[in-house]
Amino acid sequence: MTDGVSSRDDKVEAGRNEDLPVVPAQFVYPFVIVTTLFALWGFANDITNPLVRAFKEIFLISNAQSSLVQWAFYGGYATMAIPAALLIRKVSYKSGILIGLLLYAIGALLTIPASLMMNFNIFLVGFYVLTFGLAFLETTANPYILSMGPSQTATQRLNLAQAFNPIGSLTGMLVASLFILPGLKVSEFREAQLNAHPEYATMLPSQVDGLITESMQQQALADPEAQQAMVAHDLDVVKTPYVVIAVVVLLMLVVVAVAKLPDTGNEEDDIDLKTLVKRLFTNWHYVGGVIAQAFYVGAQIMCWTFIIHYGMTLVGLSASEAQNYNIVAMVIFLASRFICTFILKFLSPGLLLGILAVGGGLLTAGAIFVQGLPGLYCLIGVSACMSLMFPTIYGIALSGLSPNDAKLGSAGLIFAIVGGAFLPRYQGAIIDGEGMTIAGHALESVRVSFFLPLVCFVVIAIFGFTVYLFSGSGKQPKSNPIAPENAS
Repeated sequence: MTDGVSSRDDKVEAGRNEDLPVVPAQFVYPFVIVTTLFALWGFANDITNPLVRAFKEIFLISNAQSSLVQWAFYGGYATMAIPAALLIRKVSYKSGILIGLLLYAIGALLTIPASLMMNFNIFLVGFYVLTFGLAFLETTANPYILSMGPSQTATQRLNLAQAFNPIGSLTGMLVASLFILPGLKVSEFREAQLNAHPEYATMLPSQVDGLITESMQQQALADPEAQQAMVAHDLDVVKTPYVVIAVVVLLMLVVVAVAKLPDTGNEEDDIDLKTLVKRLFTNWHYVGGVIAQAFYVGAQIMCWTFIIHYGMTLVGLSASEAQNYNIVAMVIFLASRFICTFILKFLSPGLLLGILAVGGGLLTAGAIFVQGLPGLYCLIGVSACMSLMFPTIYGIALSGLSPNDAKLGSAGLIFAIVGGAFLPRYQGAIIDGEGMTIAGHALESVRVSFFLPLVCFVVIAIFGFTVYLFSGSGKQPKSNPIAPENAS
């Protein structure tokens, strides 16, 4: 008798959850405004990735040195995430957004003096400051979206907002593919070398890549004035889209400043950091989520940054051709995010996360061991598996936290983006090294470097399946302290 009553209650509860809106009517306008920010930081992320390879050739530096672009970019997240969260606890979400947009614009505009002075380090400073702004935006926008409605639809709501992030990413990739990479003089030099040496067609792409790099270095020594002119031209090409996006961001700042955005909770009391940190770090969902997020971001940045190296070194593509495959990967990522958001209605977040991580690991193994274009296709396919990982890990980690705890908790998850600073740096160093032979298969250094994202997917799979197995179904809690009391 008791079991029958319990079963009926569960069905009633399930029915109520299905009827709950993902975004309640009173939050539609602010939801649209804040969701626009997801596209803005997606643009910044993915217009910057191709610069790792571009700066390597413009400044004639190593892969490890050029990967400092990602070190600065994602290091800015790590530096500012927690300070941003502490400030946001004292002010409104709107104030956090305004600060973030201002810093974003300042960082983008620093590419102007960096280009004029032809200084790689100033570019790094600009990316560092720009991501101060992105840290504010992400630390603010993610919990703000979670708070805009009932708890039962919190993960769906965040996934819906995050689905627009790849639209910005795709735009950034298209700008890089259509305007930056083809417009570089170093790309013209590489094409001229291929035309001048027909024997390159009979050599391995990795050998050809090394010979062209040597030719660039010799050209720089033989004619330094021509080299300086080429660098000045190419850095001007790189600068232009950052100046344009700075203007767009400043216009968005004006829109947000005049918009009426609801304040879903801020805290004016003194923060007992010791107690707060203890609450967060005794929550295994949260701790595991931070760790999984660090490995996920590292895997994502490695797969997208070095797909150009993979295509150029192992398949023999030009930089713009390799970037086009990156665009295909982003289209797959975007489509998969909408598909997986729908699948979340039927599978628990933890289970879906684990399944996607296993798929990502298998495809990464394919990129390592499969030769030619099929290996590149495996690397592209990884994006389908990565599509839902960030927001799903985010939602799992913050489930059960109060609105104010979620603000600092969000900072920990944004701090985890530091995985995108450390891991690509290690991958670049591996690419600069020698290859290895495994089970009789000779692997180039670029292939070997993809063992790093493979390990990342193993960690994510462990987290996802652990959540599923030890948290019931792994679904959202019936009550969500992240959401305001009147959200439903």
